[in-house]
Amino acid sequence: MARTAWRAAQWILGLAVVGFAVRALVRNWAEFRSQPLAFAPRPLYLVASALLVWAMYALLVWAWLAVLRSWGQRLGPGTAARIWTVSSLGKYVPGKVWAIAGMALMAQQAGVAAWAATASAVVLQALAIGTGAAIVGLTGAVGLESAHPGARAALGLLVLASAAGIGLILWPPAVRRLLRLARVPAEAAGAPSPAAVLGGILANAVAWVGYGAALWLLARGLLPDVKLELWTAVAVFTASYLAGFLALLAPGGLGVREGLFILMLQQPIGIGAATALAVASRLLLTLTEFGAAAPFLLLTRRSPRVAL
Repeated sequence: MARTAWRAAQWILGLAVVGFAVRALVRNWAEFRSQPLAFAPRPLYLVASALLVWAMYALLVWAWLAVLRSWGQRLGPGTAARIWTVSSLGKYVPGKVWAIAGMALMAQQAGVAAWAATASAVVLQALAIGTGAAIVGLTGAVGLESAHPGARAALGLLVLASAAGIGLILWPPAVRRLLRLARVPAEAAGAPSPAAVLGGILANAVAWVGYGAALWLLARGLLPDVKLELWTAVAVFTASYLAGFLALLAPGGLGVREGLFILMLQQPIGIGAATALAVASRLLLTLTEFGAAAPFLLLTRRSPRVAL
Protein backbone atom coordinates (compact mmCIF):
# COMPACT_ATOMS: atom_id res chain seq x y z
CA MET A 1 0.00 0.00 0.00
CA ALA A 2 2.79 2.42 0.96
CA ARG A 3 4.73 1.57 -2.20
CA THR A 4 1.65 2.23 -4.37
CA ALA A 5 1.10 5.59 -2.65
CA TRP A 6 4.76 6.52 -3.19
CA ARG A 7 4.58 5.70 -6.89
CA ALA A 8 1.37 7.68 -7.22
CA ALA A 9 3.04 10.66 -5.52
CA GLN A 10 5.96 10.44 -7.95
CA TRP A 11 3.61 10.43 -10.92
CA ILE A 12 1.68 13.39 -9.53
CA LEU A 13 4.81 15.46 -8.80
CA GLY A 14 6.41 14.58 -12.12
CA LEU A 15 3.30 15.41 -14.11
CA ALA A 16 2.87 18.63 -12.11
CA VAL A 17 6.36 19.83 -13.05
CA VAL A 18 5.76 19.00 -16.71
CA GLY A 19 2.32 20.62 -16.56
CA PHE A 20 3.67 23.86 -15.09
CA ALA A 21 6.37 23.99 -17.76
CA VAL A 22 3.84 23.44 -20.56
CA ARG A 23 1.56 26.10 -19.06
CA ALA A 24 4.47 28.55 -18.91
CA LEU A 25 5.29 27.80 -22.54
CA VAL A 26 1.68 28.31 -23.61
CA ARG A 27 1.35 31.55 -21.64
CA ASN A 28 4.56 32.89 -23.12
CA TRP A 29 4.07 31.48 -26.62
CA ALA A 30 4.18 34.91 -28.22
CA GLU A 31 7.43 35.68 -26.44
CA PHE A 32 8.78 32.25 -27.37
CA ARG A 33 8.10 32.84 -31.05
CA SER A 34 9.33 36.42 -31.05
CA GLN A 35 12.50 35.89 -29.04
CA PRO A 36 15.39 35.62 -31.52
CA LEU A 37 17.81 32.77 -30.83
CA ALA A 38 21.18 33.57 -32.33
CA PHE A 39 22.72 30.12 -32.52
CA ALA A 40 26.46 30.52 -33.09
CA PRO A 41 28.16 27.19 -32.33
CA ARG A 42 31.66 27.58 -30.91
CA PRO A 43 33.34 24.14 -31.00
CA LEU A 44 35.92 24.83 -28.30
CA TYR A 45 33.25 25.61 -25.72
CA LEU A 46 31.20 22.56 -26.74
CA VAL A 47 34.19 20.22 -26.56
CA ALA A 48 35.21 21.70 -23.21
CA SER A 49 31.67 21.11 -21.92
CA ALA A 50 31.75 17.43 -22.87
CA LEU A 51 35.27 16.92 -21.49
CA LEU A 52 34.27 18.49 -18.19
CA VAL A 53 31.31 16.11 -17.87
CA TRP A 54 33.60 13.13 -18.52
CA ALA A 55 36.06 14.42 -15.93
CA MET A 56 33.23 14.48 -13.37
CA TYR A 57 32.39 10.88 -14.26
CA ALA A 58 36.00 9.92 -13.50
CA LEU A 59 35.81 11.71 -10.15
CA LEU A 60 32.65 9.81 -9.19
CA VAL A 61 34.24 6.49 -10.19
CA TRP A 62 37.09 7.31 -7.82
CA ALA A 63 34.61 8.04 -5.01
CA TRP A 64 32.87 4.70 -5.62
CA LEU A 65 36.19 2.87 -5.46
CA ALA A 66 37.01 4.61 -2.17
CA VAL A 67 33.76 3.37 -0.60
CA LEU A 68 34.43 -0.17 -1.82
CA ARG A 69 37.98 -0.12 -0.44
CA SER A 70 36.70 1.02 2.95
CA TRP A 71 34.82 -2.32 3.10
CA GLY A 72 37.91 -4.28 2.05
CA GLN A 73 36.87 -4.73 -1.59
CA ARG A 74 39.14 -4.22 -4.58
CA LEU A 75 38.55 -3.28 -8.21
CA GLY A 76 40.93 -2.01 -10.85
CA PRO A 77 40.30 1.52 -12.19
CA GLY A 78 39.52 0.25 -15.69
CA THR A 79 37.06 -2.36 -14.43
CA ALA A 80 35.44 0.20 -12.12
CA ALA A 81 35.05 2.67 -15.00
CA ARG A 82 33.45 -0.02 -17.17
CA ILE A 83 30.98 -1.02 -14.46
CA TRP A 84 30.10 2.57 -13.54
CA THR A 85 29.56 3.85 -17.09
CA VAL A 86 27.70 0.82 -18.45
CA SER A 87 25.44 0.39 -15.41
CA SER A 88 24.61 4.12 -15.48
CA LEU A 89 22.70 3.51 -18.71
CA GLY A 90 20.13 1.69 -16.57
CA LYS A 91 18.67 5.08 -15.63
CA TYR A 92 17.01 5.14 -19.06
CA VAL A 93 14.85 2.18 -18.02
CA PRO A 94 11.77 3.20 -15.98
CA GLY A 95 12.33 2.59 -12.28
CA LYS A 96 15.93 3.82 -11.85
CA VAL A 97 16.72 0.76 -9.71
CA TRP A 98 18.20 -0.87 -12.80
CA ALA A 99 21.26 1.36 -12.58
CA ILE A 100 21.97 0.24 -9.01
CA ALA A 101 21.06 -3.38 -9.79
CA GLY A 102 23.32 -3.36 -12.84
CA MET A 103 26.22 -1.90 -10.89
CA ALA A 104 25.80 -4.48 -8.13
CA LEU A 105 25.59 -7.41 -10.57
CA MET A 106 28.58 -6.32 -12.66
CA ALA A 107 30.68 -5.60 -9.56
CA GLN A 108 29.79 -9.00 -8.14
CA GLN A 109 30.86 -10.65 -11.40
CA ALA A 110 34.18 -8.78 -11.07
CA GLY A 111 34.81 -10.31 -7.65
CA VAL A 112 33.21 -7.78 -5.29
CA ALA A 113 31.03 -9.21 -2.51
CA ALA A 114 27.35 -8.93 -3.42
CA TRP A 115 26.41 -6.93 -0.31
CA ALA A 116 29.31 -4.48 -0.78
CA ALA A 117 28.46 -3.95 -4.45
CA THR A 118 24.87 -3.02 -3.64
CA ALA A 119 25.68 -1.11 -0.45
CA SER A 120 28.31 1.07 -2.15
CA ALA A 121 25.86 2.02 -4.92
CA VAL A 122 23.16 2.90 -2.38
CA VAL A 123 25.53 4.97 -0.20
CA LEU A 124 26.82 6.95 -3.20
CA GLN A 125 23.27 7.64 -4.41
CA ALA A 126 22.35 8.93 -0.95
CA LEU A 127 25.42 11.18 -0.90
CA ALA A 128 24.62 12.45 -4.41
CA ILE A 129 21.09 13.45 -3.38
CA GLY A 130 22.25 15.04 -0.11
CA THR A 131 25.10 17.04 -1.64
CA GLY A 132 22.92 18.02 -4.59
CA ALA A 133 20.27 19.44 -2.27
CA ALA A 134 22.95 21.40 -0.42
CA ILE A 135 24.37 22.76 -3.68
CA VAL A 136 20.90 23.90 -4.77
CA GLY A 137 20.39 25.62 -1.44
CA LEU A 138 23.74 27.40 -1.59
CA THR A 139 23.85 28.39 -5.26
CA GLY A 140 20.16 29.09 -5.79
CA ALA A 141 19.73 31.53 -2.91
CA VAL A 142 20.68 34.74 -4.70
CA GLY A 143 18.84 34.09 -7.96
CA LEU A 144 15.67 32.76 -6.40
CA GLU A 145 15.50 35.44 -3.73
CA SER A 146 15.24 38.16 -6.37
CA ALA A 147 12.48 36.30 -8.24
CA HIS A 148 10.70 34.81 -5.24
CA PRO A 149 11.07 36.79 -1.99
CA GLY A 150 11.40 34.48 0.97
CA ALA A 151 13.06 31.71 -1.01
CA ARG A 152 16.35 32.21 0.84
CA ALA A 153 14.85 30.92 4.10
CA ALA A 154 13.48 27.81 2.41
CA LEU A 155 16.82 27.15 0.73
CA GLY A 156 18.58 27.60 4.07
CA LEU A 157 16.37 24.90 5.56
CA LEU A 158 17.20 22.71 2.56
CA VAL A 159 20.92 23.09 3.27
CA LEU A 160 20.44 22.18 6.94
CA ALA A 161 18.29 19.15 6.06
CA SER A 162 20.80 17.91 3.49
CA ALA A 163 23.68 18.35 5.95
CA ALA A 164 21.78 16.30 8.54
CA GLY A 165 21.05 13.60 5.97
CA ILE A 166 24.67 13.41 4.86
CA GLY A 167 25.81 13.26 8.48
CA LEU A 168 23.65 10.18 9.04
CA ILE A 169 25.80 8.27 6.54
CA LEU A 170 28.59 8.47 9.15
CA TRP A 171 26.35 6.84 11.78
CA PRO A 172 26.33 3.01 11.48
CA PRO A 173 22.73 2.48 12.76
CA ALA A 174 21.41 4.90 10.12
CA VAL A 175 23.45 3.18 7.41
CA ARG A 176 22.14 -0.21 8.49
CA ARG A 177 18.59 1.11 8.29
CA LEU A 178 19.21 2.58 4.83
CA LEU A 179 20.75 -0.63 3.54
CA ARG A 180 17.97 -2.72 5.08
CA LEU A 181 15.47 -0.63 3.11
CA ALA A 182 17.52 -1.43 0.01
CA ARG A 183 17.41 -5.14 0.98
CA VAL A 184 21.15 -5.39 1.51
CA PRO A 185 22.04 -8.42 3.70
CA ALA A 186 23.24 -7.95 7.26
CA GLU A 187 26.93 -8.40 6.36
CA ALA A 188 27.08 -4.63 5.73
CA ALA A 189 26.84 -3.97 9.45
CA GLY A 190 28.83 -0.76 9.56
CA ALA A 191 29.13 2.49 7.74
CA PRO A 192 31.97 3.03 5.28
CA SER A 193 35.00 4.71 6.77
CA PRO A 194 34.70 8.45 7.55
CA ALA A 195 37.46 9.15 5.02
CA ALA A 196 35.50 7.37 2.27
CA VAL A 197 32.30 9.22 3.16
CA LEU A 198 34.08 12.58 3.23
CA GLY A 199 35.68 11.74 -0.10
CA GLY A 200 32.23 10.88 -1.49
CA ILE A 201 30.79 14.16 -0.19
CA LEU A 202 33.62 16.18 -1.74
CA ALA A 203 33.51 14.28 -5.04
CA ASN A 204 29.75 14.70 -5.41
CA ALA A 205 29.85 18.39 -4.49
CA VAL A 206 32.60 19.03 -7.03
CA ALA A 207 30.71 16.97 -9.61
CA TRP A 208 27.51 19.03 -9.22
CA VAL A 209 29.48 22.24 -9.65
CA GLY A 210 31.32 20.71 -12.60
CA TYR A 211 28.08 19.69 -14.30
CA GLY A 212 26.75 23.21 -13.81
CA ALA A 213 29.94 24.64 -15.28
CA ALA A 214 29.51 22.30 -18.26
CA LEU A 215 26.00 23.73 -18.76
CA TRP A 216 27.47 27.25 -18.60
CA LEU A 217 30.04 26.26 -21.26
CA LEU A 218 27.27 24.72 -23.36
CA ALA A 219 25.31 27.98 -23.24
CA ARG A 220 28.43 29.93 -24.23
CA GLY A 221 29.08 27.47 -27.04
CA LEU A 222 25.58 27.62 -28.53
CA LEU A 223 24.00 30.92 -27.49
CA PRO A 224 26.82 33.41 -26.85
CA ASP A 225 24.37 36.31 -26.55
CA VAL A 226 22.55 34.64 -23.64
CA LYS A 227 23.82 35.89 -20.29
CA LEU A 228 23.70 32.84 -18.06
CA GLU A 229 25.52 33.24 -14.75
CA LEU A 230 27.76 30.37 -13.65
CA TRP A 231 26.10 29.82 -10.25
CA THR A 232 22.66 30.03 -11.81
CA ALA A 233 23.71 27.28 -14.20
CA VAL A 234 24.92 25.16 -11.26
CA ALA A 235 21.64 25.64 -9.34
CA VAL A 236 19.42 24.98 -12.36
CA PHE A 237 21.29 21.89 -13.51
CA THR A 238 21.45 20.35 -10.04
CA ALA A 239 17.82 21.03 -9.12
CA SER A 240 16.45 19.82 -12.45
CA TYR A 241 18.66 16.72 -12.51
CA LEU A 242 17.63 15.75 -8.98
CA ALA A 243 13.96 16.26 -9.86
CA GLY A 244 14.35 13.97 -12.85
CA PHE A 245 16.28 11.42 -10.81
CA LEU A 246 13.70 11.31 -8.03
CA ALA A 247 10.90 10.83 -10.58
CA LEU A 248 11.64 7.11 -10.62
CA LEU A 249 9.15 6.22 -13.33
CA ALA A 250 10.49 8.73 -15.88
CA PRO A 251 13.32 7.13 -17.92
CA GLY A 252 16.38 9.31 -17.43
CA GLY A 253 14.13 11.93 -15.83
CA LEU A 254 12.78 12.71 -19.31
CA GLY A 255 10.27 15.55 -19.25
CA VAL A 256 10.52 16.24 -15.54
CA ARG A 257 14.09 17.50 -15.71
CA GLU A 258 13.42 19.65 -18.76
CA GLY A 259 10.23 21.00 -17.21
CA LEU A 260 11.94 22.29 -14.06
CA PHE A 261 14.91 23.46 -16.13
CA ILE A 262 12.64 25.72 -18.20
CA LEU A 263 10.70 26.95 -15.17
CA MET A 264 13.89 28.02 -13.39
CA LEU A 265 15.52 29.68 -16.40
CA GLN A 266 12.59 31.36 -18.14
CA GLN A 267 12.99 34.57 -16.14
CA PRO A 268 16.81 34.99 -16.25
CA ILE A 269 17.31 34.21 -19.96
CA GLY A 270 13.83 34.04 -21.52
CA ILE A 271 11.62 31.06 -22.25
CA GLY A 272 12.94 30.55 -25.78
CA ALA A 273 16.57 30.32 -24.72
CA ALA A 274 15.62 28.24 -21.67
CA THR A 275 13.78 25.71 -23.85
CA ALA A 276 16.61 25.51 -26.38
CA LEU A 277 19.17 25.07 -23.63
CA ALA A 278 17.08 22.36 -21.92
CA VAL A 279 17.03 20.35 -25.14
CA ALA A 280 20.75 20.93 -25.75
CA SER A 281 21.60 19.89 -22.18
CA ARG A 282 19.62 16.66 -22.60
CA LEU A 283 21.48 15.90 -25.83
CA LEU A 284 24.85 16.65 -24.23
CA LEU A 285 24.25 14.32 -21.26
CA THR A 286 22.90 11.54 -23.48
CA LEU A 287 25.94 11.78 -25.76
CA THR A 288 28.42 11.86 -22.88
CA GLU A 289 26.77 8.94 -21.04
CA PHE A 290 26.60 6.72 -24.10
CA GLY A 291 30.00 7.98 -25.28
CA ALA A 292 31.62 7.02 -21.98
CA ALA A 293 30.09 3.52 -22.07
CA ALA A 294 30.58 2.87 -25.80
CA PRO A 295 34.29 1.86 -25.69
CA PHE A 296 33.61 -0.72 -22.98
CA LEU A 297 30.57 -2.08 -24.82
CA LEU A 298 32.57 -2.37 -28.05
CA LEU A 299 35.46 -4.10 -26.30
CA THR A 300 33.06 -6.56 -24.70
CA ARG A 301 31.50 -7.41 -28.05
CA ARG A 302 34.88 -7.89 -29.72
CA SER A 303 36.39 -10.02 -26.95
CA PRO A 304 36.80 -13.67 -27.95
CA ARG A 305 34.30 -16.12 -26.59
CA VAL A 306 35.52 -18.96 -24.40
CA ALA A 307 34.42 -22.40 -25.56
CA LEU A 308 32.53 -24.39 -22.96
